[in-house]
Amino acid sequence: MYVCSCFGVTEKQVKDHVDAGACTPRDIASASKAGTDCGGCVRSIQALLGRGGCPRRELLDGRLQPAGEPDGGRPEPVGSPLPEAA
Repeated sequence: MYVCSCFGVTEKQVKDHVDAGACTPRDIASASKAGTDCGGCVRSIQALLGRGGCPRRELLDGRLQPAGEPDGGRPEPVGSPLPEAA
């Protein structure tokens, strides 16, 4: 079944991109152009992606620590601490 009729992208192609690591509609658009013309398929793409299947971008980029770290589970920026106010 076609998900994006503008570019002829099928549900199977979207699922293949997800299996290859696509996590967001933007990732799917980069891989296949789906969702970049009329936008009518974006909700269908979001439904195929589901929820919570991919780690947060901040974790992928190494900017945050995973939940459960020493500060009580809140992610915090990684790197040098902010200077203390005088």
